[in-house]
Amino acid sequence: MQVGLIGLGAMGRGMADNLVHAGHDVTIWNRSGDGGRPIAGARMVDTPAEIFQAELVLTMLADDAAIRSVILDAGLLDHARAGLIHAVTATISVAFADELAAAHAAADLGYLSAPVFGRPDAAAAGALNMVVAGDARVIETARPAFEAMTQKIWTLGNEPHQANAAKIAGNMMITFAIEAMAEALVLTGDNGVTPDAFFELMLGTLFPGRIYQTYSAKIASGDYEPGFRMKLGLKDLRLATEAAEKAGKRLPMLDTVRGRMGEAIDAGMGEQDWSGIAKLLLEQNGKATD
Repeated sequence: MQVGLIGLGAMGRGMADNLVHAGHDVTIWNRSGDGGRPIAGARMVDTPAEIFQAELVLTMLADDAAIRSVILDAGLLDHARAGLIHAVTATISVAFADELAAAHAAADLGYLSAPVFGRPDAAAAGALNMVVAGDARVIETARPAFEAMTQKIWTLGNEPHQANAAKIAGNMMITFAIEAMAEALVLTGDNGVTPDAFFELMLGTLFPGRIYQTYSAKIASGDYEPGFRMKLGLKDLRLATEAAEKAGKRLPMLDTVRGRMGEAIDAGMGEQDWSGIAKLLLEQNGKATD
């Protein structure tokens, strides 16, 4: 396929590289250029409008505001290739997904929400999990490109916002797991159990999943180099809060963890990995592991 990709951060670069390796004709555009690191086999274009002449456009931009600025405010949909499909692979709000779906329908273009689970290493390895929602025929058209970047595609429904709700909820659960591991270390540490011993026990019995494996290692080693920056994590928790409020619901654990992440960012940790909320709690309780 002719695939255009907007956004060459840590995730977008890996996605573009895998599209090239799968044989797709890939064009790329990034707001800050390629940083002196061109992607072999992909063609950098001068404007995002050129990207919208592809068959399929993927956007991996930071948030609603970035997508609005680059695409909607610039009027790219009005001059896009006929029949183009646009898939937003980043984490955006449920409300904005509805707005994007309506704007694309008005322009007679295909639109999919296709956020991904996975850190930059998974993007580089083509091992992302993609959550897709939208018209089933449009999904099938885009599938060859999606398969080049993923280990599995999870289809959740016909309304694009369904994928966004699932992605936001999944990210929310990751932060809950991080907070739970940190609080468990405070409790066990006060009773003489080392982080390594405790996490070996948990991973070997109750919590063997990838999230616990990944973040227990970061917490135990005190390694908070960013795979997913905390300031973006707080954005995702804000999106979860907005979605809950729109539905008239209150999520108490979300309120607590969002407050803790905001406190960590206020303490200057916004550029660290979002697992840094564990560092804040451990330091507050005299249990820092680094």
